[in-house]
Amino acid sequence: MTVQEFRATVSDAGPPTVSPLLQALWHDAKGDWSRAHALAQEVADADGAWVHAYLHRKEGDAGNAAYWYGRAHRPVATDSLDAEWTRIAAALLER
Repeated sequence: MTVQEFRATVSDAGPPTVSPLLQALWHDAKGDWSRAHALAQEVADADGAWVHAYLHRKEGDAGNAAYWYGRAHRPVATDSLDAEWTRIAAALLER
Protein backbone atom coordinates (compact mmCIF):
# COMPACT_ATOMS: atom_id res chain seq x y z
CA MET A 1 0.00 0.00 0.00
CA THR A 2 1.31 3.46 -0.83
CA VAL A 3 0.99 6.51 1.40
CA GLN A 4 -1.56 7.94 -1.02
CA GLU A 5 -3.63 4.76 -0.89
CA PHE A 6 -3.36 4.71 2.90
CA ARG A 7 -4.38 8.37 3.17
CA ALA A 8 -7.38 7.68 0.94
CA THR A 9 -8.71 5.15 3.48
CA VAL A 10 -9.27 7.96 5.98
CA SER A 11 -12.68 8.49 4.40
CA ASP A 12 -13.61 4.89 5.27
CA ALA A 13 -15.56 3.98 8.41
CA GLY A 14 -12.66 1.97 9.86
CA PRO A 15 -8.94 1.59 9.36
CA PRO A 16 -7.51 -0.87 6.87
CA THR A 17 -5.80 -4.02 8.09
CA VAL A 18 -2.47 -2.47 9.03
CA SER A 19 -0.13 -2.37 12.04
CA PRO A 20 -1.26 -0.69 15.27
CA LEU A 21 1.01 2.29 14.58
CA LEU A 22 -0.49 2.83 11.14
CA GLN A 23 -3.90 2.51 12.76
CA ALA A 24 -2.79 5.25 15.19
CA LEU A 25 -1.89 7.51 12.26
CA TRP A 26 -5.21 6.67 10.61
CA HIS A 27 -7.16 7.65 13.75
CA ASP A 28 -5.09 10.82 14.03
CA ALA A 29 -5.97 11.73 10.44
CA LYS A 30 -9.64 11.15 11.30
CA GLY A 31 -9.29 13.63 14.18
CA ASP A 32 -9.32 11.05 16.99
CA TRP A 33 -6.12 12.03 18.80
CA SER A 34 -7.04 10.10 21.94
CA ARG A 35 -7.47 6.79 20.10
CA ALA A 36 -4.27 7.42 18.16
CA HIS A 37 -2.39 8.12 21.39
CA ALA A 38 -3.77 4.99 23.07
CA LEU A 39 -2.60 2.85 20.15
CA ALA A 40 0.86 4.46 20.07
CA GLN A 41 1.32 3.91 23.80
CA GLU A 42 0.87 0.18 23.32
CA VAL A 43 3.96 -0.14 21.09
CA ALA A 44 7.14 -0.03 23.17
CA ASP A 45 9.77 0.30 20.45
CA ALA A 46 11.44 3.15 18.56
CA ASP A 47 8.65 3.31 15.97
CA GLY A 48 6.06 3.55 18.73
CA ALA A 49 8.07 6.35 20.31
CA TRP A 50 8.22 8.15 16.96
CA VAL A 51 4.45 8.09 16.51
CA HIS A 52 4.06 9.05 20.17
CA ALA A 53 6.43 12.01 19.65
CA TYR A 54 4.50 13.17 16.59
CA LEU A 55 1.22 13.02 18.50
CA HIS A 56 2.56 15.09 21.39
CA ARG A 57 4.03 17.57 18.93
CA LYS A 58 0.61 17.85 17.32
CA GLU A 59 -0.94 18.28 20.75
CA GLY A 60 1.41 21.20 21.37
CA ASP A 61 3.35 19.55 24.20
CA ALA A 62 6.88 20.26 22.95
CA GLY A 63 8.63 18.99 26.07
CA ASN A 64 6.86 15.63 26.02
CA ALA A 65 7.36 15.38 22.26
CA ALA A 66 11.10 16.00 22.68
CA TYR A 67 11.30 13.19 25.23
CA TRP A 68 9.64 10.77 22.83
CA TYR A 69 11.81 11.85 19.89
CA GLY A 70 14.77 10.97 22.10
CA ARG A 71 13.28 7.54 22.80
CA ALA A 72 12.78 7.12 19.05
CA HIS A 73 16.43 8.11 18.39
CA ARG A 74 15.21 10.83 16.03
CA PRO A 75 15.72 14.58 15.94
CA VAL A 76 12.81 16.76 16.96
CA ALA A 77 10.77 17.41 13.83
CA THR A 78 10.46 21.00 12.66
CA ASP A 79 8.63 20.56 9.37
CA SER A 80 4.86 20.62 9.02
CA LEU A 81 2.76 18.10 10.89
CA ASP A 82 1.42 16.82 7.57
CA ALA A 83 4.94 16.28 6.24
CA GLU A 84 5.90 14.37 9.36
CA TRP A 85 2.71 12.27 9.26
CA THR A 86 3.50 11.39 5.65
CA ARG A 87 7.13 10.55 6.48
CA ILE A 88 6.13 8.27 9.35
CA ALA A 89 3.40 6.56 7.33
CA ALA A 90 5.79 5.97 4.42
CA ALA A 91 8.42 4.48 6.73
CA LEU A 92 5.92 2.19 8.44
CA LEU A 93 4.35 1.10 5.17
CA GLU A 94 7.77 0.04 3.86
CA ARG A 95 8.19 -2.46 6.71
